[in-house]
Amino acid sequence: MRLTTIICLFILGLSCSTTKNTMQGKLNGTWIPVHEEIGGTVLPKASFQTQKLVINESSYTFTAESVDKGDVKWSGNKMDIYGKEGVNKGRHFTAIYKFENDQLSICYNLKGDSYPESFETKGKPMFFLCSFTKQ
Repeated sequence: MRLTTIICLFILGLSCSTTKNTMQGKLNGTWIPVHEEIGGTVLPKASFQTQKLVINESSYTFTAESVDKGDVKWSGNKMDIYGKEGVNKGRHFTAIYKFENDQLSICYNLKGDSYPESFETKGKPMFFLCSFTKQ
């Protein structure tokens, strides 16, 4: 009986970790912004056309006016982003994400005190939404 329970728990653990790794695997790579907005204001394409986000498992590199690097922790559709290098070194951002139709959308709470509940930034000056396509 114990052996059966242990085997079932082992298989369940493997299936859960495979699902997580599969999604992270889909997100690995270089992402180019196609839409950005903050606090409900859509940013002009010229302001982000040289930016890119590179995700590699649990680390990221974001290139804009400077380069930020750090770690990402995933849980369901939530992200915790920890800046390790660059202007956001030492900062913690909370975010939600979705991956649909080969497009990655991330809504960040730049204050980092709670997770966004939706991908809406209107009336929320510290919420930043960015949609990406894979390069």
